[in-house]
Amino acid sequence: MSLKSSTKTDVNTTELVISIDAEAFEAAVEKEYQRQKKNIQIKGFRKGKVTRKLAEREFGEGAFYEGAINSLLGPEIDAAVNETGLVLVDRPNVEVTSIDKATGVEIKAICVTKPEIEISDYKGIKAPKEVKEITDEDIEKQIDIIRKKNARIVSVDDRAAQLDDEVIIDFEGFFGDEAFEGGKGEDHPLRLGSGQFIPGFEDQIVGHNIGDEFDVNVTFPEDYQMSDYAGKEATFKCKLKAISYEELPEINDDLVKDATEFETVAEYKDDIKTKLEDAAVQQADSNFENAIMNALIEKVDSPIPNCMYEQRIDALMRNFEQQLRSQGMDLKLYFQYTGMDMDSFRETYRDRAVSEVKLRLALEKIADLENIEVTDEELNNGLGEIAAANNIDVETVKRFIPVDEYATDLRVQKAVEFVKENAVVDNTSADEKSE
Repeated sequence: MSLKSSTKTDVNTTELVISIDAEAFEAAVEKEYQRQKKNIQIKGFRKGKVTRKLAEREFGEGAFYEGAINSLLGPEIDAAVNETGLVLVDRPNVEVTSIDKATGVEIKAICVTKPEIEISDYKGIKAPKEVKEITDEDIEKQIDIIRKKNARIVSVDDRAAQLDDEVIIDFEGFFGDEAFEGGKGEDHPLRLGSGQFIPGFEDQIVGHNIGDEFDVNVTFPEDYQMSDYAGKEATFKCKLKAISYEELPEINDDLVKDATEFETVAEYKDDIKTKLEDAAVQQADSNFENAIMNALIEKVDSPIPNCMYEQRIDALMRNFEQQLRSQGMDLKLYFQYTGMDMDSFRETYRDRAVSEVKLRLALEKIADLENIEVTDEELNNGLGEIAAANNIDVETVKRFIPVDEYATDLRVQKAVEFVKENAVVDNTSADEKSE
């Protein structure tokens, strides 16, 4: 292989011209002939016994050229890329510009390269970091959780249904006089005010008594997941069969002893407050980091190849498909429910993909500028944590994940911590800043 030239033809685009000498090309052609030999058949000759010379005379001199060139492309382009030190972000667009048995082959490869990001002022980024104050109301909301877990269900037969009641209903939905698919239910439990049904449905049950038969008139939302129903007016014929409500127990030491690991209400409240305060600190730190990372993204205005965004969208979609499969669904069924197609679904990920690609490039650049590296100890510790979490050994982990990419991930995370450590907490309100 000989790299004849490397020319930057555009932003993030380089053209490589590569020549393969006649000797290497001939060896590749011979190898391709040997690979195909067992399947070559010409009248008068047994299958697999046709010489190369005869095959080329029968099928043309270039009969084995395509396979030979394909076998050379990968290694030759890799060698050229390594020689130039280019970092590619997509498969090269390859064109064979000349083939000659005497002189060899010449190839032109258009390479999309990793963008060179320029970023400054990443130290001293200002962002708010406000820790929420825990109130008595917050604590009471947590206490209500164990009260609801120990609630008693009380049946009602002497009053009409109210919001927050649990009712049992039969219903059937109609568009005009025609019942529609999926609009029928019997002995269906529904908590009034839960928002489980179409807006306006549950409100129209309020005020009815057990045994009442009545119509509920609603309009399906314009963005309803089943597009055929979106925006349509419907009537549901309903029958109210039962009403009940939750009776919450009083919070006292006896309930706390039965439902928690604590002996008294005071101890339980102290523990709740401590946990809520810890969670508030973590949330504030998370919000602080998100604000800083968003500020970094805004600082990236260097041209970025579109293929990097598309590749990130592909990865996000694959993750989503895996989640769907774990729930017994697939994209085809998801599209039926949402009324989306592949193109519109991809677009839902575009903004996120753009932000993630920009952030990753920014952090990698900061790691370069600050000479941030990952030690062997840090790498081994990280791999050990993955191994322990999956109950396998480290060597098995190394076979399943690209270690170099994982090391880059650790380096990027260290860059995140660097930017956070050098950020400035600024809780000045927007109005105060304006003044």
